[in-house]
Amino acid sequence: MRWPGTGDPRRRKKTIRFLIILLIIGVVVGVGSSVIQGWLGQSDPLKVCIQDRNTPYKISATLELYIDGNKAVIPGNIGFEVGEVVGVKSDCQHSLYTLTDDGTIYAEWEEEYPFEIGHFLWTWTNYHAQGFPMKDMDDSKTRVMIDGKETDEGIGVHLKDGSVYRAEFYREGLDESKESDFLPPDL
Repeated sequence: MRWPGTGDPRRRKKTIRFLIILLIIGVVVGVGSSVIQGWLGQSDPLKVCIQDRNTPYKISATLELYIDGNKAVIPGNIGFEVGEVVGVKSDCQHSLYTLTDDGTIYAEWEEEYPFEIGHFLWTWTNYHAQGFPMKDMDDSKTRVMIDGKETDEGIGVHLKDGSVYRAEFYREGLDESKESDFLPPDL
């Protein structure tokens, strides 16, 4: 099969030159975009490592998590990355993290920052081996309570030092009829 523009030697040269120029432009745009995003992300507390930073803003809160009506355990060591990247040993502590599995969330940053429950769930999903399955949850059924009072902000509610949060999630497509018995109560 002959490709358009490759039959005539002069046209073939022009086509190949055009494709090479297009490739160079694509590589320059891709690398430039990555560099700019990396530079802009240096001050994003959700993406950078904090162990080499001075973080005087520190808060902690407790999160009780329920999935499909069952209490779920929030694992320890969320927000800690340990491993090797291209042969270089890397230890990274993120600004939102847990130390134990008791539901206590810690947040640290260089200045006051409006951390949210959703930021913690994002950190859990991205920086823990067994991330939180947020994509599987039905957002319309999600409930979040702060110190016993339901909030309309959902997972966008800001973390307050010393507060207790209760988040209830339900999986999409959960068949609640399996959870109920349709027999009369006397039987």
